[in-house]
Amino acid sequence: MALTACGSSDQSSNPESAPPVPSETPSPSTASPSASSDAQKAHTDAVTQAYQRFWEEQVKAYSKGSTAGTDMTKYAAAEALANIETDLKDLRGKGIVTTGGPSHDVSVDALQLDKKVPYAKLTDCLDSGDWSFIYVETEKPVSMPTNRLVRYVTQVEAEKWGKQWKIVTVTPEQRAC
Repeated sequence: MALTACGSSDQSSNPESAPPVPSETPSPSTASPSASSDAQKAHTDAVTQAYQRFWEEQVKAYSKGSTAGTDMTKYAAAEALANIETDLKDLRGKGIVTTGGPSHDVSVDALQLDKKVPYAKLTDCLDSGDWSFIYVETEKPVSMPTNRLVRYVTQVEAEKWGKQWKIVTVTPEQRAC
């Protein structure tokens, strides 16, 4: 069962071939470095918050076996949403829901704001130690393999659709963090 939780862009430049930078004050149409870094921070914060909300809504959905009554579609789309719906269908068929929830240590590794659809790549150290699967009828825990990874790296991709960041892929890795 898949539980839905680094990239870099190569932008090399040769400073010797760059045109000289005037020592005058920049024109009003030129963005200042602090304005650019403020915008970068605002987008980093927004995509991180969307990822946190994505997980809050996912925990709600898994605890009742359905995305109905959650805001899952506000924070998830594409493959991420399809995987959640598939997992929930499988869990419902087995009479399983969850209790508790995972914790996260997420970082935004890349932001590409100049694309037609702005894009972000995140890495999460997902800790599922406090997230348990139980059988609905008996409320007994589902037995899990003793050698399973409880803390593992998860690669995440997000896109900004309109004004909202949405998580579009969540790829758990078989690598501890």
